[in-house]
Amino acid sequence: MVENLEDVGFNIPDGLLDEIQQNIQNIIRDFDVPEENKIEVIKQINYIYTRTKYLSITDELTGLSNRRCFDATFEKEFLRASRYKNKLTLVMFDIDYFKSVNDTYGHQCGDYILKQISNAALQTFRKTDTVFRYGGEEFVVILTETDINQAIIPLERFRKTVQTLALNYQGQDVNVTVSIGACQLTSDMSSKEDFLQKTDEALYEAKNSGRNKTVLSNG
Repeated sequence: MVENLEDVGFNIPDGLLDEIQQNIQNIIRDFDVPEENKIEVIKQINYIYTRTKYLSITDELTGLSNRRCFDATFEKEFLRASRYKNKLTLVMFDIDYFKSVNDTYGHQCGDYILKQISNAALQTFRKTDTVFRYGGEEFVVILTETDINQAIIPLERFRKTVQTLALNYQGQDVNVTVSIGACQLTSDMSSKEDFLQKTDEALYEAKNSGRNKTVLSNG
């Protein structure tokens, strides 16, 4: 039962899961059974609900927030920054030549690398910044209250941290680097899609001009 509910949780629209949980609790309270039995059932449902909701917004491999969570968070931060003229910088980075890592060392090594890079990102960026696994070997970071000039310090610190990571998988040393693109929100960006596209273009430039570098864009 738990596994089925967790699988369903990935496709349940935001808010519907909360409504389902509340309705089930209300139904159970009306059952003609001892009160302690009701409490135990409700506890189990609350656990399943919490677990399902967590999995719906979390990347299982890395523990980072997932693409679904990014879409919701990015929209909120974009609207807030646009309305109140707050500083906002979006970052995209991916692991250089990651396919080669998988081909050379195997996909389990690739998973190990993804976890290590994720941990390095969590250790580098502020608690107020959110790191997301966007897909495959690509990640996104939302830097709130940060302009492009302020972003360069943590971004370069992260890039250099990855470059010097002592990664070892089953006795084999593995060296990886990341390419980073970052863009600051400007008044002429009419949509979050435009903001994301310009950030992606900065990442593309970093990858196509040598990799293992950070490219900044002012929009």
